[in-house]
Amino acid sequence: MKTFDLKGNLRTDLGKKASDELRKKDLVPCVLYGGGENVHFYTTVLALRDLVYTPNVYIVNLDIDGKKYRAVMREIQFHPVTDRILHIDFLQIFDDKPVVIDIPVKIVGNSVGVKKGGKLKIAKRYLKVKALPKHLPDVLQVNIEDLDVGQHIRVNKLNFENLTIINKPNELVVSVLTSRLVKEGAAAEGK
Repeated sequence: MKTFDLKGNLRTDLGKKASDELRKKDLVPCVLYGGGENVHFYTTVLALRDLVYTPNVYIVNLDIDGKKYRAVMREIQFHPVTDRILHIDFLQIFDDKPVVIDIPVKIVGNSVGVKKGGKLKIAKRYLKVKALPKHLPDVLQVNIEDLDVGQHIRVNKLNFENLTIINKPNELVVSVLTSRLVKEGAAAEGK
């Protein structure tokens, strides 16, 4: 899995007032948990840009005042009006403990049904998986070459090595829907 390096500084003052002061200086309050004691820190909005505004998922190499941690971004809070980053929670990860994380789905291949004029519908852009950090992939590739009009792929049809998909087994991942082109083509054949 891809990694992302992020530098931060420990926070001495906690609470709403201290967090608001940080935000006024274009800094983002963050928390690292999962390793025993929570670590409160802050970083710049600019440093987070390539981590937050991307479809990719990263293992974050945190450097907080010289102390190193490995983590994944667990939750992010945005301002409801300005979409400014308000707060980020990171979960510390360890090589010997499985982690639950959302991994992007990448559709590969040209569907038979789409070639006939069907419409591809991607229902899941991310799937929640559980695996050891060393087994986490960058993307989950789903091959749709054999998918015809009216067919679909559900979570229970997917199988990946060294990881478990946490989503419900009958959740729809991708399907090929009947489009107007397919209906018109079938009507023309029937004449």
